Amino acid sequence: MNEPKYSRILLKLSGEALMGEHGCSIDRNVVRRLAEEVTDLCRMGIQVGLVVGGGNIIRGSDSVAGGLDRVNGDYMGMLATVLNALAMQEAIEKLGQPVRVMSALKINQICEDFIQRRAIRHLEKGRVVIFAAGTGNPFFTTDSAASLRAIEIGARLLIKATKVDGVYSADPLKHPDARFYHRLTYDEALDQRLDVMDATALVLCRDHSMPMRVLNIFQPGAITRLVMGEDIGSLIESGKP
Repeated sequence: MNEPKYSRILLKLSGEALMGEHGCSIDRNVVRRLAEEVTDLCRMGIQVGLVVGGGNIIRGSDSVAGGLDRVNGDYMGMLATVLNALAMQEAIEKLGQPVRVMSALKINQICEDFIQRRAIRHLEKGRVVIFAAGTGNPFFTTDSAASLRAIEIGARLLIKATKVDGVYSADPLKHPDARFYHRLTYDEALDQRLDVMDATALVLCRDHSMPMRVLNIFQPGAITRLVMGEDIGSLIESGKP
């Protein structure tokens, strides 16, 4: 059997990925399927860090439009990511896979504080580490948190799991003629304002040479095939494509 191409990854899931087709905030069947994929990666010897957004419950930026203070809205969004992290933790634990939730906010009754060295130690011991509460600061998205945590833990690859097959020039669900990018640089993504991640997240990855793959999380087995070396989705790197 071939060896995995990546020994340590950071997987970024949107909160919407947990909703499923029925629109409920957290779909247990979807959470279970994602937990099974993560557990399978661990059984292959891959160290897995996980960042989950909170958009299925509340988005701090969207709440501002309703009159909520931006800082307060962002903290509410961070707490939403904690709820999702706890849901993922329970599903992964039920499969017999050790897992820890580490929060950028102090919530010691239910999860650990994020400490870089401790997170790396958990990974080295074969535990999944779920990073919750974003960066712990308002005005920063969970995309930025994913980029930051991937760099801090020394991940070999950041994977952004979305609802489409990769990076497009426009939303392919609304624009069928949108161009698909198989490979591109961070500078190209920034210059063309492609809807991959926010600018802060892209610059962090670019400046620290963190490669990123964007793929469809609803395609069963896609992550496993990717870590085994299959060329799936869109690859974003620093420098020339």
